[in-house]
Amino acid sequence: MGVTDPAGPVMDRDEVDRALARLGQEHEAIETSLLALQDHAGRRLLEGAELSGVTQERWQATEDRITLLWSYFDAYTAALRGAREIRARRRWSSREDLAELTELLRGTSVAVAGPETGRLSESFSLAELVDRMNEMYASSLDLVVTADAVWSALPARIDLLAAELQRTRQLAHSVGVRPGEHPAGDDLERITRTLTRLREDVIRDPLAFWVPARGSSAPGGGRPDTTVYDREARALEDVRREIDAVLTVRQDAEARLIRLRDVLSRADRTLAEARTARGEVLAKIAATEVPVVSGPPTVLQEQLATAAEYRRGAQWHRLSPLLESLEQRAEDELLRAREQLTAVTAPLAVRAELRGRLDAYKAKVARHGLAEDPFLVERYDAARRMLWSAPCDLRVAEGAVQRYQRAAAELLDGAPEDRKGDQ
Repeated sequence: MGVTDPAGPVMDRDEVDRALARLGQEHEAIETSLLALQDHAGRRLLEGAELSGVTQERWQATEDRITLLWSYFDAYTAALRGAREIRARRRWSSREDLAELTELLRGTSVAVAGPETGRLSESFSLAELVDRMNEMYASSLDLVVTADAVWSALPARIDLLAAELQRTRQLAHSVGVRPGEHPAGDDLERITRTLTRLREDVIRDPLAFWVPARGSSAPGGGRPDTTVYDREARALEDVRREIDAVLTVRQDAEARLIRLRDVLSRADRTLAEARTARGEVLAKIAATEVPVVSGPPTVLQEQLATAAEYRRGAQWHRLSPLLESLEQRAEDELLRAREQLTAVTAPLAVRAELRGRLDAYKAKVARHGLAEDPFLVERYDAARRMLWSAPCDLRVAEGAVQRYQRAAAELLDGAPEDRKGDQ
């Protein structure tokens, strides 16, 4: 049994020339890519940065990989140059030349030194070597592009947010929003610390802030992780709204205090009207439960005085939340006063409704010419005496009105057509 040649059948001159042309194109493409990687801004930044964490670990491995990649490329270059020299010996290559070229171009004839020992440790065919270099280049480029993408995106955004943070701090200080005195001042301090630490972490370990794209094999497939940045940007926006509210308070404080005094005054007047109405109801309406009317809201008046003191002392950061609370509670108090007035005057409203109903039926009866009917007059007078007497028993008065309505309805139903008129 003979030994099989790993290079396969001997190539002819055309096959050799086509293989050399293809390998020459691949050599040129690989060289261009390696030089571009060598000059990549992200690679230069990685070489000069003080790295930590996952970026430091992966960059050390990538540096070794790039060094080995150049060794592979040098071996590939030497093998290709040797093959070209053999082909250039004569125009029409001999059988021996073609056999040697076949071994170089198809066999595992390219020896590459190991990255650490310097000894010849691996042998490849040119095609295998190209595949290996492409794989190593893609993984190296992925790390470089990823780090560069994070450094290009996050530090600049952090710096812009930090500048906005500084402007907000100055504005906050001008209106009395300071750490230890106002929650927004404490928030500004926390955001400052977080952004400072975030920028340092991004510079030292950019790969920790990368979210790979699912299913993507392209170098740099993914996006920077902006979770922490986005959270602090939202927090700063909340603080800005708080500062704007304080500024608005400074501009509108006097007008708002005047409106507050007006609302509370209206609530007091409504409660006073309710107390007066309660006395009237108790005097004019019999056998009914009338709710007790509460007194004026002294706590709100005290807080209103405190708000005025804050305004005089330019303590806008304290005045802002107090005014918001007072405005809501004052409106609630006015609504409560109106509800109490409605509750205590309900019996008077019922009496007024009964009076209106009685007079409406009397007018209807008169339109039909039955106003002088003795029975109706008697029923009307009885109901009217009850409704216009004091105290008025609403239950009894309502019964009298209903009896008058029924009597009027019976007479109207029995009246001649010429006396009914339009219904």
